[in-house]
Amino acid sequence: MTPAHSDFYEQGIELFNEGRFFECHEAWEEIWKRSDGELKLFYQGLIQAAVAILHAQRGNLEGARSLYEKASAKLDKIPHEHMGLAVGELRIELRRFIEIATRADGTVLPDPPRLRRIQK
Repeated sequence: MTPAHSDFYEQGIELFNEGRFFECHEAWEEIWKRSDGELKLFYQGLIQAAVAILHAQRGNLEGARSLYEKASAKLDKIPHEHMGLAVGELRIELRRFIEIATRADGTVLPDPPRLRRIQK
């Protein structure tokens, strides 16, 4: 990962954890556009997860479900720990968030998932 890619990656993680899902999508999109292969799919899965949460928060439950399914299809193939993140935990928390948000018709939302860093 180039220094510029690393900066956008880290910025995206911070924005995601601050609940700034549109902004983290923008940061990750910068590196997604310049990536390929499995790495591109990983970034796309993170982007789609962020946008799924954003849709749920805005009351677009169909959009949230759709983006969640697309994100899951990509993130389910990623190891439990990947690129310094607990991706397995994200998958579980994202599923829980979307299930609760869509069951409650968007009126009561749980706290959104966070990206936990793996301690080395």
